[in-house]
Order: sequence, then structure tokens, then C-alpha cells
Amino acid sequence: MPAHVLRPQTVLGDHKVTTSEIAEDVRLHHPDHPRLRACLRVIENCGVRTRYFTRPLDSPTVAGAAGIDERTRVVFADVLAMAERAAFAALDAAGLEAGDIDAIVTTHTTSWTVPNLDINLIERLGLRPTVRRVALTTVACPGGAQALIRAADLVAARPRSKVLVIAGEALSGIYHHSDTSIESMIYKALFGDAAAATVVTGEQLGPGLMIEDTFEYVLPNSVERQAGLVDRGGIHFVSTKQALSAANDVLPQLKAWIGTDHPEFAVIHPGSPRIITDTAAALGLSDHDARHSSETLAHEGNIGGVSVLRVLERTHAEPPADGARGYTVAFGPGFATAALRCRWLS
Repeated sequence: MPAHVLRPQTVLGDHKVTTSEIAEDVRLHHPDHPRLRACLRVIENCGVRTRYFTRPLDSPTVAGAAGIDERTRVVFADVLAMAERAAFAALDAAGLEAGDIDAIVTTHTTSWTVPNLDINLIERLGLRPTVRRVALTTVACPGGAQALIRAADLVAARPRSKVLVIAGEALSGIYHHSDTSIESMIYKALFGDAAAATVVTGEQLGPGLMIEDTFEYVLPNSVERQAGLVDRGGIHFVSTKQALSAANDVLPQLKAWIGTDHPEFAVIHPGSPRIITDTAAALGLSDHDARHSSETLAHEGNIGGVSVLRVLERTHAEPPADGARGYTVAFGPGFATAALRCRWLS
């Protein structure tokens, strides 16, 4: 049975940070870096002009020296607050009460916390204690797409279900001046903080995506391309040079799944300018067709698992034609791909 996705509602971090401010912070903390000019060049060319952090750039848990205990506590508290706001906004937009929700799917990777978002939000939102739960805690960038897949599975099992999907990340919490590789400098400029929520149902409650099929793929022998490492300073996001080509390496499998279909729109994870343009080209779409992803990257950065929900929210502001066929695609650590074959219903 098809699953219907309503318009997501996004909450951004409170503090707007420009790319110039990131560059100046790197220049200040790494004046003797042997490749400083190259670092500043990649920061300026990462496709992001602004992003939003939950805390100011000079906070101990962002560009400061806070340890894992403080970073974990602050990041989870900030994400939980944003997620609560996004969830209430999604319920309100859907015309639903907390008691109407039958299941909750959450995705959160930027802090290690038990219990995670799912259980904390049950109490904060006033959900029934009997709601079914799926908590995705290590998915990272594909989290939003993966959460929609799991929500579609729940609806398929119980067609009358109303599933609340919530993604929340504070990627500013993995901003470390101890990470000095070129790749780490890119991530300092690329990432932002946000939460988003939407409702997935078996019946159409409003305009949005109808999920017709889903695709999941893990690239063989790719575990080390992107990963999260933990030390006394907190979580660090690391990658190899092969990570730059990882999305391209999985596009043949994605295209094989798509087959002869000719999509008219796409919701692409804004992982980088290259990921957006290469994925759009593989789908037979133009840069204009991928503009909602590019605009999200430029104005809010890569917001991890929240990203595809934010791109989908932008898509609602300038929607495809009724009945248009499209795809939602996200990539991330694993190296993993999550995709959905969709139709737009007005």
C-alpha cells in the first residue's frame, strides 16, 4: 500500500554563521597549517554561504575545547528542543493531535544518548505510551530518507497508521580544531544544525509525496570511506579521499533500480555540490530540477539526516505537477544509499 508524506516542518539552529566567519575561525586557530591556503579555498568553494548552529561559533561545544561529556549533553538537549518544536509544528500542519499518532520514527546521530529521541519525545509530545518506535541512531546523512522508508514499512504493515517521522542533528558538535585534514576543514564549513518532522499515513491527508517503492544499498568494501570516531573530545567525522567518489560509485546500482523510468523531479540530499549535480544528471534531470537541494546547501548547509526533509519542504513551496514521478535520494556513511520512488499528489 502506498504511503503518503505530508509537508515537513523544519526548525533551524538559532545562530546564523557565515562561511566567512568559518574561514576566519580556521585562520585564527591554524595560522601555521602547512596547507592553510588550500583549506581556506575549499571552505569558500564548498557550496555553503550560511548555516545555523544551536550555539555561537565560539562556544565551548563548537569551536571551543569542551570534552565529550559536555558536548554530548549540550548537543542532545539542543536537538531534543528543536525536534520537539518541529514535531508539534508537523502535527499542527497535519491537523492531528499527539494521541492520533500510532508510531514514531526518529533519526539522530550527533550525540550518544540512551534513551534517544524516540522515548524522550513520547513524553514531551504527549504521545500514547503504546506507540511503536523505530530509533535510527547511527545512520547520519541518509537518516531522513531511511526514516521515510521505515515509516512506509510501518504503514504497509498497518495501513491505518499515522507515523510521525522526526530527524534532528547538531553537527556543530563535531566541529573540532584538533581535526586538521583538508576533509575535516570541508566538514567545518559544510555542516549545520536543524530538526524536521513530518507525518506519514496510508491515506492522503494533504499534498505531498506518495511513496511507491524504496531502495537500500550498501557499497561493498566501503566501511572506511566515511565514519564517526569517538574520543575524549567527542564525536569526530572522518573520511578518506575515496569518499569523494562514493556517491558516483553507487549511482550505477541506483540507475539499475530506476530502470527506464524518466523522473520529473528529485529530492536529493545536499551532501555537496558534486553529489547534487551528479545525482541529478544520473536521474536525467537538470541543475534547475535540483535547485531545492542546491538552495538548501547554500543557505543551511548539509544538515545530515534532516536534509532531505528540508529539501522536501522547499519542494512544497514550488511543487511539481500533480501526478509527476520523482525520486528521493540520500547517501552517507556505510557507504549507504537510501532512495524512494515517489509520485507527487496535489
